Amino acid sequence: MVRKPLSKSANKYLRKYRKWPHSPYKTFWHQNFGEQQAMQILKRETMAMSSPKQDPHVNFDKPFLLSTLIDSFKAYSCDPTPKAYYFVIKTLAQKSQFQEISPVLDHIEGEEKFETPEYILSYLIRSYGFAGKVQEAIDLFYRMPKFRCTPTVCSLNLLLSVLCRNREFLKMVPEILLNSRLMNIRIEESTFRVLIKALCRINRVGYAIKILNYMIDDGYNLDVEICSSILSSLCKQKDLTGSEVLGVWEGMRKLGFCPGVMDYSHAIRFLMKEKRGMDALAIMNQLKEDGFKPDIVCYTMVLSGIIAEGFYSKADELFDELLVLGLVPDIYTYNVYINGLCKQNKVNEALKIIASMEELGCKSNVVTYNTILGALFEAGETNKAREIMKGMRLKGVGLNLHTYRIVLDGLVGKVDITGACALLEEMLNKCFHPRASTFDNIILEMCQKGLVTEALDLMKKIVAQNFAPGARAWEAILLHSGSQFTFSETTLSLLINPK
Repeated sequence: MVRKPLSKSANKYLRKYRKWPHSPYKTFWHQNFGEQQAMQILKRETMAMSSPKQDPHVNFDKPFLLSTLIDSFKAYSCDPTPKAYYFVIKTLAQKSQFQEISPVLDHIEGEEKFETPEYILSYLIRSYGFAGKVQEAIDLFYRMPKFRCTPTVCSLNLLLSVLCRNREFLKMVPEILLNSRLMNIRIEESTFRVLIKALCRINRVGYAIKILNYMIDDGYNLDVEICSSILSSLCKQKDLTGSEVLGVWEGMRKLGFCPGVMDYSHAIRFLMKEKRGMDALAIMNQLKEDGFKPDIVCYTMVLSGIIAEGFYSKADELFDELLVLGLVPDIYTYNVYINGLCKQNKVNEALKIIASMEELGCKSNVVTYNTILGALFEAGETNKAREIMKGMRLKGVGLNLHTYRIVLDGLVGKVDITGACALLEEMLNKCFHPRASTFDNIILEMCQKGLVTEALDLMKKIVAQNFAPGARAWEAILLHSGSQFTFSETTLSLLINPK
């Protein structure tokens, strides 16, 4: 039997029949193993650099990590990988050793041949931005093609976000955008989004709205998230009027923007600050027309606004409406509505509301009672106000400074000096001070009734708490001293110069 020649039929992948056998150091497995070992050496030397006491023989010259990287890969006869360079750059950036990054970049540009991944340079741009090295970030962006890296819109957006973080560098954005076209970077919708969000973050909402208009003119769709960011920032501005905000609001709705519940809340809250309750009510009606159900917070804000403008009948309708919708008023809602009733001198109705809300488990707080007490004293019902105040104490509701001032002003207004002095003593024990005008009236009434000595004692107590009585109080003491002038003069001198 004649056998066929081995040269024609044998397996060419067998080392026996290959003309040039594979080198054991050129296989993928060996190359991968060498790269792993080199990375381990690099990481070990990096740890030694962070704790030099453990290894006194480590060289800490400026290019230490770069030389370590090159030597570790050279020891295993393989070229440094982009991953290794990324590790070095990341380590130096985290340690804020930016001066040592320049030699690494120069080596990548001049010595290496691989195409540098964009994520490495993007990370460095971001690090430069956080470190305040904006010019270095710009230079690196323009230098990206020298690293055999094709910059994309991702790098552009990252650089723009760095520039827009500071007002000082905003003027450089147009130049960057123009140069990006020369670098064949196509501006996408994400670029507009980055610019608008960054401008909103630094309260340059006017520029953000202009960019939004350019974005729409270029054929991009209206982005809901961008519009929400603009509205949120717009409502935080202190130098804008409600008309300007409403103009932007209506303009966005005409473009097809469908606001969310939070957008409506921001707009209503801003209009409340501008004391435009009826406009806030109109916005809430749009909210309902768009299929959303306002919550109790929204109703409370609008209710407060229309009561402040004096539309009490509309407030009654709104309160009935929220009850029909099944919303449960909280203490803030009740306090707003009770305030509206008290402004209309409907104190009895306000007391009925308090009784009904407590039956439903919503306890009155000090704000509720302050509103009622103020209305009762204004209506001249002093005895009823005393009963309310007594009820507060029984229910464990603590009196605050505003409560004391309301009651004290009411007692002084009714010339109840005895009750006012007793309440003032209680205030001083709690380190609460009355209004200066109220205290002057008390001293004046005491002096007119011949209680000059008691008035002087009261002056001592309140001056000891660093309270400065008004000129009327001092004048009343001097004018009504009479035969006690010598005593009064001595006492007054001690009050003025206690030391």
